[in-house]
Amino acid sequence: MKYLAADLFAGCGGLTEGMHEAGFETVLAFELEPVAVQTYRMNHPGTEVIEGDIRNVDLESIKKKLNGQTLHLLAGCPPCQGFSSVRRLNRKQAVDDKRNSLILEFLRFVKELRPYTIMMENVPGLKEYDQFKKVVSELTSDELGYQVDVRVVNVKDYGVAQSRKRLVLLGSRLKQSTPILVAGPTGERRTVRHEIEHLPSPDETDDELHKMVSTHTDAVMKRIQLTPKNGGSWKDLPSEYVLNCHSKPNVGFNDIYGRLRWDDYSSTITGGCLNPSKGRFLHPVQDRAITPREAALLQSFPDNYRFPVSIKKADLALMIGNALPPRFSKVQCNHLKNHLDTYLEPSDI
Repeated sequence: MKYLAADLFAGCGGLTEGMHEAGFETVLAFELEPVAVQTYRMNHPGTEVIEGDIRNVDLESIKKKLNGQTLHLLAGCPPCQGFSSVRRLNRKQAVDDKRNSLILEFLRFVKELRPYTIMMENVPGLKEYDQFKKVVSELTSDELGYQVDVRVVNVKDYGVAQSRKRLVLLGSRLKQSTPILVAGPTGERRTVRHEIEHLPSPDETDDELHKMVSTHTDAVMKRIQLTPKNGGSWKDLPSEYVLNCHSKPNVGFNDIYGRLRWDDYSSTITGGCLNPSKGRFLHPVQDRAITPREAALLQSFPDNYRFPVSIKKADLALMIGNALPPRFSKVQCNHLKNHLDTYLEPSDI
């Protein structure tokens, strides 16, 4: 039988891609940003996308769309940027961001749709957030009856060529002898070389996404050219090329204007991944920042995943950087699929 899924806060479809690769059929997706909706539809034309603010979604209408069917998996990555490590830098508390409350929308969908299993992915800082603790408490209450496992893991341990710590919540309301557990590391190790070395240079490609290369001033290009290949950074530059703001102790980020290393994981692909001033986003040997195609591959998107090339580069970078790596999603969804195969009884259907 087909296992039916829905993707909340779907973005450009990284989570859905992993669900599909694991064998789920995503029947509904929910997303606010028009460029993300456009990208999602380019790659997942068989899924109905509900576009707009999820807080305005009438769940009775969603039940009608499901036509009495119970979702086997409800998954989502609620935006909680106020709890990211970058936003909280030098702060003890989370940044006040109205998106922080969107995890309550995840809970609202669970309460009304009662899926068999659930998955939530987010930034590690969310784990200490009072509203997140409230969500976990309600999920595990006698009323909802989900068994829940919450862990902070690193996607590099799951075959993604990127160091990226994420909080993962898996849950199930099916009868079982042991709680559903977040899938452990797969042991597959992939590096920057695995993902992008095979690509031609941007001036030799037919891939419009790979042709998009950031331009820089002559001064910045000189610093890039002087940055040692395969892992160098601004710290390796001659002193006359180091910016004053970088020379001050305990100020700035160590990885900015740094090169990736061929035989290591990439740094976290963020919403600034096409701008070397935002992190270690220079190509290992070529004197340029990584392209959107390279960023998408480091996020573990398939080579043929489509993105619009007519939008602003900043919007493209944000969409790619915010995505859940599909390969990581696939591992967790395979784990849930095995769980459903084991515990789903005919009487549950």
